[in-house]
Amino acid sequence: MKEFLDIALAPPTVVFTVLLVLVAFYWVLAILGLDLLETDVDLLGAVGLRGIPSSIAISLFTAFTWFLCLSGYAFLDELPWDGGPLGLLVVPGALAGGWLATRLMLNPLRYVLPEPKVPSRHDFIGRMCVIRTGTVTAHFGQAEVHSEDGSSALLQVRKPGDEALASGDSALIFDYDAEGEFFWVMPYDVALDPHKKGL
Repeated sequence: MKEFLDIALAPPTVVFTVLLVLVAFYWVLAILGLDLLETDVDLLGAVGLRGIPSSIAISLFTAFTWFLCLSGYAFLDELPWDGGPLGLLVVPGALAGGWLATRLMLNPLRYVLPEPKVPSRHDFIGRMCVIRTGTVTAHFGQAEVHSEDGSSALLQVRKPGDEALASGDSALIFDYDAEGEFFWVMPYDVALDPHKKGL
């Protein structure tokens, strides 16, 4: 046990030991419902680790790298001669091995942990909204809509036809114009809204 602690707390392994402790602390907070880290930045995709939540990918990489670094220095300590230059290869080897091991875990984890759905403007299609401008025409209008998580957004909306829509009226979002970056809406009875709780 003493030899294990000596290696785990000696540089440079101690850097990965500290990171592993932070990862463990993060997962304790996550279990308690305090999920503090999840990024949409495609940083992991740049190093070939796209496909699973970033918190899991970082945790796996840290654990594998720590284990390989610890094992590498433990192996060198058991050699009957001084490892010498071999010690300089442990950290780069652990980093490369940690990356490779994490990458090999991606395929089985993708089946267990499907990739999170990326929010899209098309998610608003089929939802009710409330008109926030005095009127809505084929060229002007804004409306407020609530998403599944309860957050609200102010959208640019347009209306075909001559039926009037005024401030406070409910309308149905039925299409999105990507070129004009606005949503098409039509008058609709709020009582028929399947997402009524979101309003």
